[in-house]
Amino acid sequence: MTVKLIIAAIKPFKLEEVREALTAIGVRGMMVTEIKGFGSQSGHTEIYRGAEYAVNFVPKVKIEIVCAASMADQVVETIATTAKTDKIGDGKIFVLDVQSALRVRTGETNDDAI
Repeated sequence: MTVKLIIAAIKPFKLEEVREALTAIGVRGMMVTEIKGFGSQSGHTEIYRGAEYAVNFVPKVKIEIVCAASMADQVVETIATTAKTDKIGDGKIFVLDVQSALRVRTGETNDDAI
């Protein structure tokens, strides 16, 4: 069976809700990183101490999940539904093939490693 890597960039305040939804469908682990980026938003301007300045990157959270290919569509749908606010900057989700996976402690590989 094939293994997939799902990478999602979402709004930070949605992280806990997304984590809970993913746990509920059986996702057993994920990696989370605080990131900055921009897409359609192209940043924005803010006023700090009376001066206006451009914010070119907005804060996001990157979630990385490795799962069996058979579960990938459900994981993507769960993230998309839970992270959606209907406002610009809701994020992106990418799905990649994983060539191999290894659990360091046991030596298990691929599906057994996740």
